[in-house]
Amino acid sequence: MHHRTFAALLLLSACLAGCSVFQPPQPWEKGLLAKPEMTLGGDALEQRFDQHILNSKEAAAGGSGVGGGGCGCN
Repeated sequence: MHHRTFAALLLLSACLAGCSVFQPPQPWEKGLLAKPEMTLGGDALEQRFDQHILNSKEAAAGGSGVGGGGCGCN
């Protein structure tokens, strides 16, 4: 049992030591991260296009996040 505890602690310390290698982005790398494509929500215009296509395929305008899809079922 003692060997398992030692092995687990050794593995945990190796994993934590590997995390210390990461460095924050450099100033010249931040320009790439500041682009609109890199946001979590993505490009706003592309989201509008996707929503338009979804509404066209569902044959119902609006209704995003609201019960009912235009087919009469709720």
